[in-house]
Amino acid sequence: MVWCEANGVDYLLGLAKNPVLIREIENELKKAEKTFQKTGKAARYFKDFQYSTKESWTRKRHVIGKAEHLQKGSNPQFIVTSLPKRQMGAQYIYERTYCARGDMENRVKEQQLGLFADRARTATMHANQLRLYFSSIAYMLMHALRRLTLQGTDLSNAQCTTIRLKLLKIGAQVQVTVRRVWFRMPGGYP
Repeated sequence: MVWCEANGVDYLLGLAKNPVLIREIENELKKAEKTFQKTGKAARYFKDFQYSTKESWTRKRHVIGKAEHLQKGSNPQFIVTSLPKRQMGAQYIYERTYCARGDMENRVKEQQLGLFADRARTATMHANQLRLYFSSIAYMLMHALRRLTLQGTDLSNAQCTTIRLKLLKIGAQVQVTVRRVWFRMPGGYP
């Protein structure tokens, strides 16, 4: 991992596991395994500690280790942070801050790929900005649809692409008569 100093800015970075880090949370890993064997459910324990590399870091840093045991086995993970442990616990920092950041990156990727926010190919900046506005509005509408209308359905947690393909992008034949409007849906439609 390449280290960059953050002057006055809080940081959270994933840290590659190594034998020294794993030794540091060895007791928590054993505890998680015992809990998993008793309950049959995933078990997580967290530990705060100070850590420094031999060469690349100039000082010790605050590291949070997650000792998790799943059905597939042990799953230790580590992050390095500037957030003080006296304000927030290790589990809170890991789950509410670090994992939330990852979830936000998923939402950005969902907008880029599912609603074409990455298509800024026109010659003028204003046209590209307008495309980004349209994509952002579409994302907000999709989010509102998911939150308000699709709650309690199979699509309540679906990505924008799935909602587009299964709900909005459906071919139908429309026939208008004097008395009625007929919609003929495809036979494969659920």
